[in-house]
Amino acid sequence: IAEGGRHFYKWYLAHQLDGRTANQVQAFWSSGAALGQSAAHVANYGNGQYSITVVPPVAGSTIVYVTSIGYTVANPSLARTIKVRLRRPSWSENAVVANDFMRFGDGTEVYGKIHSNSGIRFDGLAHNTVSSSVDKYNDPDHVGGDEFGVHTHVNVPPANGITGTFRAAEAPPNAVPNRPDVFEAGRQFPVATVDFNGILGDLSLMKSEAQAGRGKYFDNSGQGRRIILKSNGTYDICTVHSFNAATNDIIKYNRRVGGGTCDTCSGLCVSNYPIVDNGAIFVENNVWLEGTVDSKKITVVAANLISAALKTMYISRDIRYTHSDCSEVIGAIGQNDVEITRDSNDILRIDAALMAQSGRVGRANYVGANAIRDTITVTGAITSNKRYGFAWADNSGNHVSGYQNRNLYYDNNLLYCPPPYFPTGKNYLIDLWEEL
Repeated sequence: IAEGGRHFYKWYLAHQLDGRTANQVQAFWSSGAALGQSAAHVANYGNGQYSITVVPPVAGSTIVYVTSIGYTVANPSLARTIKVRLRRPSWSENAVVANDFMRFGDGTEVYGKIHSNSGIRFDGLAHNTVSSSVDKYNDPDHVGGDEFGVHTHVNVPPANGITGTFRAAEAPPNAVPNRPDVFEAGRQFPVATVDFNGILGDLSLMKSEAQAGRGKYFDNSGQGRRIILKSNGTYDICTVHSFNAATNDIIKYNRRVGGGTCDTCSGLCVSNYPIVDNGAIFVENNVWLEGTVDSKKITVVAANLISAALKTMYISRDIRYTHSDCSEVIGAIGQNDVEITRDSNDILRIDAALMAQSGRVGRANYVGANAIRDTITVTGAITSNKRYGFAWADNSGNHVSGYQNRNLYYDNNLLYCPPPYFPTGKNYLIDLWEEL
């Protein structure tokens, strides 16, 4: 009977919320009218009844806890109790999500799930599933016919190495070969697409929540804001007066009062605010983000929802966690790109879930001083509308710009602790069941 109550509530949420926008989901739970939310929902089931109580999501989350007590009419004191957790899976549950073709080269090792709405060529080692929304595509990195939506150019053991030309064994109408040496958890294609356009609704919710005090809203003045997260639970912020369009690095800042500028984000140009835990910092302009958090969960957004001018999240310096557990989460969202600037740290560490809604996560093909950097390490997740990348090579394969060493690690904490208000799937799923 208790299981019957649990099944009913999942059915109820599907009818109420499947396919709804983030704003609609937020409004549903905020109304307090959900069954079992303000008072137990009791219903007959066979020769007994179930009683359902619900703990709704906290701000910025979709996780709901449902407790179902089942008992017979003849012996109501002999009850059984089941508790389940339901959530709309966050996009941060994937190591990489893309709307464009992706290629993972030899030596790449990825522990989280990977998905693309287009095709994927994977020549490394994937410990989790690799999925594509297409059944086949023409790999743009070589000539030849269509290959599988997810395919590899790694030679079949005991042979080693990679063959860069068209692979007939990895192309229809052949059966998809089993390749556990590359895809330890398998590959899936075609599967449903993820909706990058729908992220605009999530950005709108983040803006309204920031304006309502569940975070902080900043307007579109200047060229954007530089935000420095601090381990004391606050952040410094400066209005950017000008930046170098060729390198994307800041030149000067606006003073807070009166006229004039500053060369550094300090003195009369800096303001300080507390980090609202489980909140959003929304800037209606570009953002240059850096710093360290300690026991705070925050999403920082660079987006213009007023006009058609798309805004970018820039990163030059480290973004770090203090403890690297579920008490610390950072989401960094650029409506256009998430761009690593030319004069970024030679050794750059980013602990965050990065998302580029309409552009790409990566680093431009810079020239001149600091065009080539040493090592970038991203511990988190990457969502990129266009093909992402942190390095450039010429036609001979010689490294000409970007980071020579690129380490991409999935942060397992993001599975159950996504950044506040981060985009999610459209359906509630059960991810925890226990009998009390």
